[in-house]
Amino acid sequence: MEIKAGAVSALRRDFAGEIITASDDGYQAARRVWNAMIDRRPALILRPRDAADVVTAVNFARDERLPLAIRGGSHSVAGMGTCDAGIVIDFSSMKEIAVDPGKRIARAEPGARWTDFDKATQAHGLATTGGTVGDTGIAGLTLGGGFGWLEGSFGMTVDNLLAAEVVLANGQRVRASDEENSDLFWALRGGGGNFGVVTAFEYRLHALGPIVGGMVVHPYSAARDVLRFYGALLKTAPDALTVAAAILTGPDGHKACALACAYAGPVDEGLKAVQAIKAFGQPVMDLIGPMPYVAQQSLLEASMPPDMRNYWKAEFIDDLTDGFIDA
Repeated sequence: MEIKAGAVSALRRDFAGEIITASDDGYQAARRVWNAMIDRRPALILRPRDAADVVTAVNFARDERLPLAIRGGSHSVAGMGTCDAGIVIDFSSMKEIAVDPGKRIARAEPGARWTDFDKATQAHGLATTGGTVGDTGIAGLTLGGGFGWLEGSFGMTVDNLLAAEVVLANGQRVRASDEENSDLFWALRGGGGNFGVVTAFEYRLHALGPIVGGMVVHPYSAARDVLRFYGALLKTAPDALTVAAAILTGPDGHKACALACAYAGPVDEGLKAVQAIKAFGQPVMDLIGPMPYVAQQSLLEASMPPDMRNYWKAEFIDDLTDGFIDA
């Protein structure tokens, strides 16, 4: 559907942020998202400065009957942060993060990424569960549930969400928490999306100093044994120890099997918890040891750069069986 003549001109009068159209020089760069498999052409890309701009954008999309997509960190593998012939609200200009160390609360705008959030909170020795890759945006990960290296100790990201400031489809601004609009707050925490546009998140923070983290890398020929070990390890590992296994291709083109881990607790306890991982087999690389949490968050950054063609599928399994490992 084409936007009515004069509608964009009227929008410019009310919208304080940046408006990018298909005829603008920066359009091609602005429409790209993290996953290069996604190639869509929105009619307008709107970069709001504040929540008032978001109200204007939502009202415009509704009045013009246009599809509306919300982009935080742009990491949505499925391409939910963009659309064809519609409006994209791009939060890349709204990244403010405020930390209250006394109350152990952080308020963050939806354009922030976990790298930004973790630096701001770790400056006070605090953290909350974020993604496993620092470049991921806080918004999509939080609203999707949010697993990360700290979840064994602190729960998922959504468990640490205290409140959200939301623009509803009718343009109304509301606050959702356990005390206000509690039904909306329940829905936002993993309910599937489309309940409104979140313009700020409020998180519970936890004390967190240096952790034990990192990864070991084994040759691909050992992958079957490594994954069997991994399956057994998860059944006895303490809650504070989060471990992920991956079959991957290294920078040199060779396949490998890696175990990445983090212990969200005292370093001395962490060193004991990871000992079995370090002692198993004959890894070609062992990077596990004490480190700042922000270093753990950057551990996998190079393996997930933008502009690659990503296709992901997921499955829930009850056990890491030999048949599954073989597959």
